[in-house]
Amino acid sequence: MAQVEATTQREIAAKPDDVFDALADYSRTRAELLPAQFSEYEVREGGDGEGTLVHWKLQATSKRIRDCLLEVTEPTDGELVEKDRNSSMVTTWRVTPGSEEKTARVTVTTVWNGAGGIGGFFEKTFAPKGLARIYDEVLQRLAGKMEQAG
Repeated sequence: MAQVEATTQREIAAKPDDVFDALADYSRTRAELLPAQFSEYEVREGGDGEGTLVHWKLQATSKRIRDCLLEVTEPTDGELVEKDRNSSMVTTWRVTPGSEEKTARVTVTTVWNGAGGIGGFFEKTFAPKGLARIYDEVLQRLAGKMEQAG
């Protein structure tokens, strides 16, 4: 099993603290950011950053649906880590100052242990691009929300 990784990032015209707070708001804001590939969204514990337990189904392809139960931690400033209890998948959201004043750079990276054999080859080749597209849409929605509010 090889580790598979998908990463995408976006610069958002809003203060990094405000962007982080929006991402950490699982009770309201996060649900508003999710595209059609996500379903059955439910906050089961907490709802604001560290200590949150959130559930959703992620349909990455027409045949591949992941049932995710995510524990949220904040190991460092500006970082949210979502660890799936149902798989090896870990998604890390990093919010850092952007290239200009009052902008934030958001980087989202997801890693998991891929399948072996030929299936693993295809997973490692195609899954990162597909997942990056999904998270790029999340970041686009986040940017729209933050820039509209600012």
